[in-house]
Amino acid sequence: MSFYEIEFPLGDLDPDAVEEALQQIGSSSITFVDQGDEPVLEPRPGEIRLWSATLVRALFAAEFEPLQQLEQLCRSLGAERIANARLHAVENRDWERAWLTDWKSMRFGRRLWVCPTESAAPDDPDAIVVRLDPGLAFGTGTHPTTAVCLQVLEALPLSGRSLIDYGCGSGILGIAAVKLGAAHVTAVDLDPQALLATRANAERNGISSRIDVQGVPAVLGKASCVVANILAGPLIELAPVLTAACEPGGDLILSGLLKSQAYEVKAAYAAGFDGLQVIGREEWCCLHAQRAREH
Repeated sequence: MSFYEIEFPLGDLDPDAVEEALQQIGSSSITFVDQGDEPVLEPRPGEIRLWSATLVRALFAAEFEPLQQLEQLCRSLGAERIANARLHAVENRDWERAWLTDWKSMRFGRRLWVCPTESAAPDDPDAIVVRLDPGLAFGTGTHPTTAVCLQVLEALPLSGRSLIDYGCGSGILGIAAVKLGAAHVTAVDLDPQALLATRANAERNGISSRIDVQGVPAVLGKASCVVANILAGPLIELAPVLTAACEPGGDLILSGLLKSQAYEVKAAYAAGFDGLQVIGREEWCCLHAQRAREH
């Protein structure tokens, strides 16, 4: 099937009204993208934040007449709002296959690899391999926040330890921890899609019996390592929960925050942890600390 795309600036239009108008005229998919290079920071669960300069892209099957669709869109949203709309032909491709073509094996630290499920194993006898393909849940290792968490985990002695992965996404951090020797992982997320992805990826890697997947609110026991790759705001709010879940002397790894947010997050955990270190990668960073021992 062939497709075409209508693209126009969102401007001051209401995104919900735009989405409804496009759905009414038969759009197959609607995407809001950044016209510049402006990060969107810290959306709350269920919240959608857009850029100050947002572009709307709507995909249509070729059976719909482009000019007719544009005319209906003008009636719904106003001709002056759609004056800068552009039409593009879209190549018919196997998009899942095209995405996987660009998805390559990556190494984190000395021996940890994240590889596509169908790729050959790394030519390294010491390689520890996590098999993972891109999906609907966050976490493949390509984002700096995930990458730095993987590097920290790879450097820790995890053999026989328990770990909590709060905000597990695809399950990549918990799965990597088990592959690195952790005895058991509790993976927690508020997104049902993340819970499904973590279970599926754990099974794909043959370690599902060692990962307990929970929604929010979760029942957390004590763990000797607590990892949370989420956002600065939720990390601050969860400080009492994550602190209580970390055993004395245990490791805490926090990520998903910008370097400019590190001080505020450090302050939220300073009372319970020793030697908070900031590990930077691009404009992002990760905090690593050890739980203060009881006296």
